[in-house]
Amino acid sequence: MSYVWATLYLSLLFAVLGLHILSLPANWVLLGLVALWGWLAPGAHFGWQFYALLIGLAVVGEVIEFVAQYYGSKKYGATGKGNLGGMLGAIVGALFGAPFFFGLGALAGAIAGAYFGCYFFERHQGRDKAEARHAAWGAMYGKVLGMATKIGLGGAMWVAAVQKIWP
Repeated sequence: MSYVWATLYLSLLFAVLGLHILSLPANWVLLGLVALWGWLAPGAHFGWQFYALLIGLAVVGEVIEFVAQYYGSKKYGATGKGNLGGMLGAIVGALFGAPFFFGLGALAGAIAGAYFGCYFFERHQGRDKAEARHAAWGAMYGKVLGMATKIGLGGAMWVAAVQKIWP
């Protein structure tokens, strides 16, 4: 019976990774559910090193997502305010996109929001259309790279959980 429960719980943890598509904190939810298993399951002794690994992966994912967008837009010539616009645009885009396409709009909204937020702030700073567009592409590329890395780290967290939870 322990195989059935482990399979069901690991399936739930894998499904939680889908929250990334909705721009929700999937890695942190996964961490919380793993901790719940460790608390509820008899004989589960994960240890502080395991939890430190999961917390470290989740934190690194968040940092890389932020840094990738920051450096992506900087590399393409964004100003500090353009960078801020890209960050804010990604958040607003994810919120406004969430109701569309069964929640998948949040992913597209975050990416488009990074582009348009950076573009708007760059234009507001007096930069011409070509410069603003170039900087906005960098913000968008960085956002995509950061999100992909964060999702990959969530997968690594899931693999680590499988090794601990599977009987």
